[in-house]
Amino acid sequence: MHVLILGGTTEARRLAGLLHGTPGLALTSSLAGRVANPRMPPGEVRVGGFGGAEGMAAWLREHAVDVLVDATHPFAGTISFNAASAAALAQVPLLALRRPGWDPVEGDAWHEAGSLEAAARLLPGLGRRVFLTTGRMGLAAFAHLDDLWFLVRSVDAPEPPYPARMEVLLDRGPFTLDGERELLRRHRVDVLVTKDSGAAATAPKLTAAREAGVPVIVVRRPPVPEGVPEVATPEAAARWVMRHPVPGAPPRNTP
Repeated sequence: MHVLILGGTTEARRLAGLLHGTPGLALTSSLAGRVANPRMPPGEVRVGGFGGAEGMAAWLREHAVDVLVDATHPFAGTISFNAASAAALAQVPLLALRRPGWDPVEGDAWHEAGSLEAAARLLPGLGRRVFLTTGRMGLAAFAHLDDLWFLVRSVDAPEPPYPARMEVLLDRGPFTLDGERELLRRHRVDVLVTKDSGAAATAPKLTAAREAGVPVIVVRRPPVPEGVPEVATPEAAARWVMRHPVPGAPPRNTP
């Protein structure tokens, strides 16, 4: 049984760890290659794109993939639609592993935006010193805001275009609540911009913002393909994979 995980997330690595070493199961994780030094999952790893849905379908056929799991980032966008099309073309079962998004709680001052561009339009009315945690991609949406100062946190250094008044903090989660409190205080942050990526590793910034009375612009998640079965945890995904029948193969025990 050959399982391909479209990964790059904490959940994808956890799923690979649950499945790795299972007798009779071959495991491959695919990483997009956008991070210079990614955290590698166990098992075989391929890096780079497939060349669209048809290229992915060809890879599925060529490598005799039996099950495909889309465990990409909630904002990966295009890859999920390519996976749905490729799975249909290659007639391979597809599961989506998607972490739940964040929900506001009492005391939060959230402002929803449908895109990075919409978030940029909201900023001038909310603050002047911005903690931007949307990653290094898409900074062009904020490049014209010359009157604002940005603290940009990302794993790798961003490339232009980006805001003229900007300090870059190279770091990756998990982040602590005390650390996030100190960042807001030291840099005198008065507005936070984040994507609704979910996960506990980056959630402390929301708590720190709530405590400090800092408004938060939350960029909503992009749409996902319809009709794809979905689970919220790596454990549920592992059970789904192990329950899935492969023609000609005996049933496998659920981990």
